[in-house]
Amino acid sequence: MDDSRSLLEFPCRFPVKIMGRDQPDFETHVVDLISQHAGPVATGDITVRTSSKGKFIALTVTVSATSREQLDDIYRTLSASDRVIYLI
Repeated sequence: MDDSRSLLEFPCRFPVKIMGRDQPDFETHVVDLISQHAGPVATGDITVRTSSKGKFIALTVTVSATSREQLDDIYRTLSASDRVIYLI
């Protein structure tokens, strides 16, 4: 997609919201997938919330996005993971 038609201005900080089962390595799994496209993710750029019954975990990972293509790549990679249940 042509970045000139995007509502976002790049570079920008962009929050990616991911939900999955609350497993010990889910956060590491997600950060590893995002890092493939956005480089290292700082601990301060990750917010973690656990569901009330403790079955699920929601992560918000804020990345320094450089293009729409980069964001599309991040979303495609996360969507391909069978451990990611929901993605915004």
